[in-house]
Amino acid sequence: LGYVDNDAPDTGQPTTQSAARTQSGPRAAAFFDLDKTIIAKSSTLAFSRSFYEGGLINRRAVLRSAYAQFVYLVGGADHDQMERMREYLSALVTGWDVKTVKDIVAEALHTIVDPIVYDEAVTLIEEHRNAGRDVVIVSSSGAEVVEPIGEMLGADRVIATRMIIGDDGKYTGEIEFYAYGDSKAKAISELADTEGYDLSRSYAYSDSATDLPMLEAVGHPYVVNPDRTLRRIAADRGWPVLVFSKPVALRKRAASFREAPK
Repeated sequence: LGYVDNDAPDTGQPTTQSAARTQSGPRAAAFFDLDKTIIAKSSTLAFSRSFYEGGLINRRAVLRSAYAQFVYLVGGADHDQMERMREYLSALVTGWDVKTVKDIVAEALHTIVDPIVYDEAVTLIEEHRNAGRDVVIVSSSGAEVVEPIGEMLGADRVIATRMIIGDDGKYTGEIEFYAYGDSKAKAISELADTEGYDLSRSYAYSDSATDLPMLEAVGHPYVVNPDRTLRRIAADRGWPVLVFSKPVALRKRAASFREAPK
């Protein structure tokens, strides 16, 4: 991968000049944050209108989600915002039927996600796969949203927030695992132990300073569309900065992901 070489000059944009290079030595992986790294919005909040149309939330919740999306996009996601987001979403989904959520996500997935996926991220994912690295999406959004997106992108693994589901098939409002901050790094380490990844040879991509533990867990950290804090950290540490901005019609490229060599 010509543009994921720490010794090579970084142009800030992906290229495909050496995508066919295959991996040798211990296994490695590429870990991608989802929101504002692969897609241009919060993946969970992007589905708020579909949840409204499916009868899960009211119009007030839709407007509140739209406002939360605006704050998230403009201000970045610091620790306090992520905590407020966690509390809001936890309260919001309490009592939701899990099967209904999965059905709504499956039905609206391409309509919602296709226009907000970054073309540069798709190319980068494809190059990592062609180089023999596993692709892992690591997101604070719920697994019911992240897993279908991961499947559509051709990811090998997904690390996402998991809500507790009651015996009635509905969310209790309690969180089993919150994929955020240090918890992301711990989950990456545990997955590396299970899968045999050499983290010193692995890559990580994120836009937010809240993902600093995840970026520090690998040998090749990259920042994508970084918030101000992460941009400053990247400058201090000499980490490459990538700018993703181009949308892509993902369905037209999904077949190439599935057919790419593992």
